[in-house]
Amino acid sequence: MSRIGKKPIELPQGVKVTFGDNLFTVEGPKGKLSQDYKPHVTFAQEGNVVTVNRVDDSKPSRSYHGLYRNLLANMVEGVSKGFTKNLVINGVGYRAETKGNIVTFNLGYSTQIEYVVPEGVEVKIDSNTKVAVLGIDKQKVGQVAAEIRGLRPPEPYKGKGIKYEEEHIRRKVGKSGVK
Repeated sequence: MSRIGKKPIELPQGVKVTFGDNLFTVEGPKGKLSQDYKPHVTFAQEGNVVTVNRVDDSKPSRSYHGLYRNLLANMVEGVSKGFTKNLVINGVGYRAETKGNIVTFNLGYSTQIEYVVPEGVEVKIDSNTKVAVLGIDKQKVGQVAAEIRGLRPPEPYKGKGIKYEEEHIRRKVGKSGVK
């Protein structure tokens, strides 16, 4: 039995889950998300607790059991609390600024980089060097944060670039001069 799949999901107050024909929808105070699913699993709701059960013990059913339970749990957390990824920009003259849904980065290249923020995700910038990616869809928030980090990944010698706030960059020793 899947350890993740058999955990029940508690719904916070104000969150409503509906299960339709191969589609489940989660509505909450921050928004609405929906996800289609394979018929290898079934959902049961009793009060404010949702459980995910598999139809049989076949390999695909076992695989989808934990997957759909986790997707549903992330959707419930997203519409109630939301997700945040924090990025830090390191380097002399490296900065970011936002205009509408376009974020402009100065990252030491000869030109500025303009990143268009997709719908459903919000980017906030604090003190030109701290970037916060916010949204209700965990996958979109992570993807946008990874794309922004990919504009200038941190380098191991001086640590210049864009990194996640909790990320630790392993530093290398530079070459020592000839004596």
